[in-house]
Amino acid sequence: MADQAETHPWRALAACLVGGGMVLLDVSIVNVALPSIRLGLAASESTLQWVLSGYTLAFGLALVPAGRLGDALGRRRMFLIGLALFTLFSAACGLAQSALWLALARILQGLAGGTLTPQISAVIQQLFTGKERGKAFGIYGSMIGLSTAIGPLLGGGLISLFGESEGWRWVFYVNVPVGVLLFPVALRLLPEPRAERERERQQLDPVGVILLGLGLVLFLLPLVQERQWSSPDKWLLIPLALLVLAGFVGWEFRYARTRYSLVPLPLFQRRSYSFGSVIALAYFAGFTPLFFIITLYLQIGLHYSPLLAGLSTVPFAIGGAVTANLAGRSALRFGRPMVAAGLVLVGLGLLAIRFAVQHEPSGNTGWATALPLFLAGVGGGLVISPNQTFTLSEVPERRAGSAGGLLQTAQRVGSAIGIAAVGSVFFAHVSQGGASGYAHAFQVALLAAEAFVVLALVIAVIDVAVERAVGGAGGHAPHGDAAEYHPVVTAGSGDHQAEHHRA
Repeated sequence: MADQAETHPWRALAACLVGGGMVLLDVSIVNVALPSIRLGLAASESTLQWVLSGYTLAFGLALVPAGRLGDALGRRRMFLIGLALFTLFSAACGLAQSALWLALARILQGLAGGTLTPQISAVIQQLFTGKERGKAFGIYGSMIGLSTAIGPLLGGGLISLFGESEGWRWVFYVNVPVGVLLFPVALRLLPEPRAERERERQQLDPVGVILLGLGLVLFLLPLVQERQWSSPDKWLLIPLALLVLAGFVGWEFRYARTRYSLVPLPLFQRRSYSFGSVIALAYFAGFTPLFFIITLYLQIGLHYSPLLAGLSTVPFAIGGAVTANLAGRSALRFGRPMVAAGLVLVGLGLLAIRFAVQHEPSGNTGWATALPLFLAGVGGGLVISPNQTFTLSEVPERRAGSAGGLLQTAQRVGSAIGIAAVGSVFFAHVSQGGASGYAHAFQVALLAAEAFVVLALVIAVIDVAVERAVGGAGGHAPHGDAAEYHPVVTAGSGDHQAEHHRA
């Protein structure tokens, strides 16, 4: 089976992208289904929030440990485990007989999705090098943008087809046949683990997993529950989370002296990885809330149907699909300035959306925002896939799962921060009913999203300036296994000795 995957890497990538697209669709597809869920299950607002945030929280918690397990036990094995569980819990979501049942199933579904996702970037690192890797990440970036933007359209279409009271169930059922058909294909095409990973199987760093998981829960919980948890005491969890995460970093440095740590911290000494991770966090904080607030504005403020609200986001998906693949192919040629240029276009697109709503706060808003959304999507396509290519360019293949999981975690943390911050601004400015109140709130909230995009742009510009100042050191070409960090067993000794060295 390993030979089959090596012979057909693009088929293996296609299998990964189908699974990854299914998981990412469920991040945004549920937004338009919330009114249907409320009607069908008589769900309270707090429970509905858990249907959304429980998935996000669990997804983020699973990414890094699952990436590390993929490095140690095999990416194919972890991908298949994640796919099987995601399919199972999607069916459980669709069968839910109460709001509590649905919320719990969504948490389990998020854990499964977080298990599957980091294996994708790791498989790309394993199967592709050079320009082919950039092309593969370009296709992956297209999938991320398409899945996020097309989710509301698919959800709206399913609800329109199956009705308001039961249509939400098909938002989850649609995953089941896809998962069932994909499993044997992925089993055949994805690469098997390599023999040298055997020694890592007993080095899975359980203390690191617990510390990182606790730190992320403490950090994300007040963000994803920002509206439902009214007490200001919730923000005390943020400094507590930072203390736990600081303890995690200290533990990882200690653990890495003798064994394979959960997170390869020396990678952050590489500018490509550290800058790219922060850019991803800031960009997703500005990019993800756009679909959250535009859905609220169109469905509640302008009384759009779920299908029409979903259709309104299609221009973004088209723009991203057009440029992401092209950007992946040409990333090595243009380097980090491409990411900065993409962020400029996203920022201009958000400003244009605000201008369109300001001058057309009525039923024609969907048409008025089409071109600005397309512009923002074009910019987004120039950001996601090249940034992934550059960020992971110096990651050793054997640590690709951990590094990719950490990068995905940065994206999920950014999304949670953005939705909490931008959503808070939105709801704080809905001071009057009807379209005018929601239009005003939407415009102000867009400025908050714009601030995160500008932050990402500033970081990208600094990265480009530093790269030019040092003459391209640590540049943008993907070096695959250029810098391997792992402990080495000293001959004649039963102890592991700490040693960072090049492969």
